[in-house]
Amino acid sequence: MTKPETLGDLAQTEWGADERRRRTVKDEMRANLLCRLEAEQPVFPGIVGFDDTVVPQIVNAILSRHNFILLGLRGQAKSRIVRGLMTLLDEEVPILAGSEVNDDPFAPISKYGRTLVEEQGDRAPIAWLPRVQRYVEKLATPDVTIADIIGDVDPIKAARGGHLLSDELTIHYGLLPRANRGVFAINELPDLAAKIQVGLFNIMQEGDVQIKGYPIRMSLDVCLVFTANPEDYTARGKIITPLKDRIGSEIMTHYPRTLDVGMAITGQEAWLERGGRPVVIPDFIAEIVERVAFEARGDKRVDKRSGVSQRLPISVLENVVSNAERRATRTRERSIVPRVSDIYAALPAITGKLELEYEGELQGAETIARELIRRAAGATFDERVGGANVDDIVHWFDEGGALKVSHDERSDTLLKGFAVVPGLLDLVTATGLAKRKDPGTAVAGCELVLEGLAAERRIARSEEAGYTRARPDRPGPSFPRGGPGPALA
Repeated sequence: MTKPETLGDLAQTEWGADERRRRTVKDEMRANLLCRLEAEQPVFPGIVGFDDTVVPQIVNAILSRHNFILLGLRGQAKSRIVRGLMTLLDEEVPILAGSEVNDDPFAPISKYGRTLVEEQGDRAPIAWLPRVQRYVEKLATPDVTIADIIGDVDPIKAARGGHLLSDELTIHYGLLPRANRGVFAINELPDLAAKIQVGLFNIMQEGDVQIKGYPIRMSLDVCLVFTANPEDYTARGKIITPLKDRIGSEIMTHYPRTLDVGMAITGQEAWLERGGRPVVIPDFIAEIVERVAFEARGDKRVDKRSGVSQRLPISVLENVVSNAERRATRTRERSIVPRVSDIYAALPAITGKLELEYEGELQGAETIARELIRRAAGATFDERVGGANVDDIVHWFDEGGALKVSHDERSDTLLKGFAVVPGLLDLVTATGLAKRKDPGTAVAGCELVLEGLAAERRIARSEEAGYTRARPDRPGPSFPRGGPGPALA
């Protein structure tokens, strides 16, 4: 169907109906949201873990036609949620062609739009604005000015057009007027200077803006959404009280509350398809990676006010796969199968994302990161293998057995070395961690068992000596040339 190209043609369509003319952006979002709810479609596709907590509150805010703010620590999907609001807008809306503020053809708010309709009437040209252009986002920084947000008089525009500076046609519109008939989002609201926050009062309460002190009022039609980190209230700035009072709903976000939810988010967001060898990630490896974040969030040496972003396990898993990819490329293995040792190789993806307390700073980020991995591996071992008989394995190490694993060795070669440890491979297959016919996963399972035993201090582990008995000071039997176990490194 041909789209109307003039105001007269548009008036003959559904857009000319009185109820359509009076519908605001918030009415539009509300109507589209109700349709989505009736069809039992997800409100925010791709957002995991908020279905029973955050999403219902956002739905209520939209149905109430509120401006709202999302409060939460870093890495809690605040920006993604806000950007998802544009999917609740119509696919496209008509505007007066050439309008900088997306003038409604039937109720223009700018002098340009009013003049165009007065001069051309039904012949006024119409353009169609897609929903992606109806979303405007601004990251709040201390250097943002009122002109950036609201607008300012442009002397060059006045000179070129021969207008007086008081003429409305000399205005250079800011981001907020340009978001008219759409969604305007401000990220990290506390970083916005107090005088700029004051400039938002009129638009939130009266629905209009004033520019540069001239008696120009523009009744904007816009949905305002904000995000903020509660810690920023004191660290870098604050949301002034009158502005908070004008925000309709304050919605708290949170980190994943279960491992399964966290793993689902990490698996969805991490870049794992490498376009070459197939990537096979054992589920217990993905679990260890996720547990690292959970352990960090509960560690007293990590600053809880800054939080541990969900980007940490995402970055770690990507790094883990990359290390396994590097090894598979060098050893010419057919598939990429990450191991526990690959998680230790991903330390750079952990240390940069931890904000430490004083005690943590003394110990160092790398030391803490290694401990977090060890604890995560121990918890996963306890979950997957806990209760199984590991006496034969521990006894072998107690009797002087030692195993130093080369992290860049082929899986089939390592499997032969792990087979020397009595009961190790049998335990891996009996607990369902892996099958003997799958060397890559079997090696990863063996490493999990050994890391779990090391975490429980039943055996010892070090970068220099590998896996050894838990009490090296205790005398063990003498074995010729290195003992009963092979040194694989």
